[in-house]
Amino acid sequence: MTDFKGPLSRFTVLDLTRVRAGPTAVRQLADWGANVIKIEAPEHIDKDKGMGGARHGPDFQNLHRNKRGMTLNLKDEAGWATFMRMVKQADVVVENYRPDVKGRLKIDYEACRAENPGIVYASVSGFGQDGPYRLRPGFDQIAQGMGGLMWITGTPGQGPMRVGVPIADLASGLYAAIGILTALLQREETGEGQWVHTSLLEAQVAMLDFQAARWLMANDVPEQAGNNHPTSIPTGVFKTTDGYINIAASGGQMWDRLCGVLGAEDLHDDPDYADGAARLRNRDALNEKLQRYFSQKSSEAWVEVLNEASVPCGPIYHMDEMWSDPQIQHLEMAREVTPSASGAKAVVRNATNLSGVAKTTYRASPERGEHTDEILKEFGFSDDEVAALKKGKVF
Repeated sequence: MTDFKGPLSRFTVLDLTRVRAGPTAVRQLADWGANVIKIEAPEHIDKDKGMGGARHGPDFQNLHRNKRGMTLNLKDEAGWATFMRMVKQADVVVENYRPDVKGRLKIDYEACRAENPGIVYASVSGFGQDGPYRLRPGFDQIAQGMGGLMWITGTPGQGPMRVGVPIADLASGLYAAIGILTALLQREETGEGQWVHTSLLEAQVAMLDFQAARWLMANDVPEQAGNNHPTSIPTGVFKTTDGYINIAASGGQMWDRLCGVLGAEDLHDDPDYADGAARLRNRDALNEKLQRYFSQKSSEAWVEVLNEASVPCGPIYHMDEMWSDPQIQHLEMAREVTPSASGAKAVVRNATNLSGVAKTTYRASPERGEHTDEILKEFGFSDDEVAALKKGKVF
């Protein structure tokens, strides 16, 4: 166990998750000190490294930090009994199997609830726990397409475009974590746990936010707008002498400021751009004229003068440039990890800040089965019981 006593350290989480969506949910709990136990199949049962890359690679290490690891064969009767014995003492179980798998393994919510009525059981699936698509295999890009995102991403006319990060995976993980924490809060009043579940598809639709609401409220079908904001103008990407910058100058006051910095009285006084509706109608022509101004100076020069005038703007970084930015370095978005076999030195830290929690070093992701003996003994298994389970190749 770690010495870090974070705000969630009183909760024990049994982590059955794989790939990304489920691990993203559990990561939120682990980062704040929950006693997270990552349960994997023994290597003699499953030699597959699984999606998400090699254990010592950046993806796996970033997803599974701050956990301890054990192995357990849930298909073995003794392995199943061991898991259920752990459920009795746990607070949370998290899984992201296809909806039918947990039933076949006899580790679904009802089975766990029978052992522990206070258990908070969280499931993340591709399409939901019921409905016509429940048994389809889920994958982030599939959810991006079905969830309406790919037809509002990219340049008009180029066809659908995926987002550069697995947004449905990440969003479903975050929604699941919110649900887990909400259920734990409610348990303080009722004493009862509950089943929390979400899916990549539900999360993707929810993340569309105002774009989805445009259809619900006005039967408006959003289209691809490239780097333009779909409704606020001028907002977009402009080329400078040495790169690109983002500008977000929608609204009358911002438009006035932008024209003032550019010295663009001709644009400011042009009736084609007199208000937001006019600028939206004539967006392409306006962007072309703005581009002539931005082509005259460097990105750094424009960012400086525009920020001085309180016009929202910023550079557009490659990954190495992003990590070199003074503000990102000040925010310490890279968090050191404890030494491990992976050789990992740092991972991307949790974006939430709590004033009552001191900065800590993250623990590196565990090796497969690294803490099995230690964990079983903490759950009350005797040395003889652990030895018998090991002899039976249960872990």
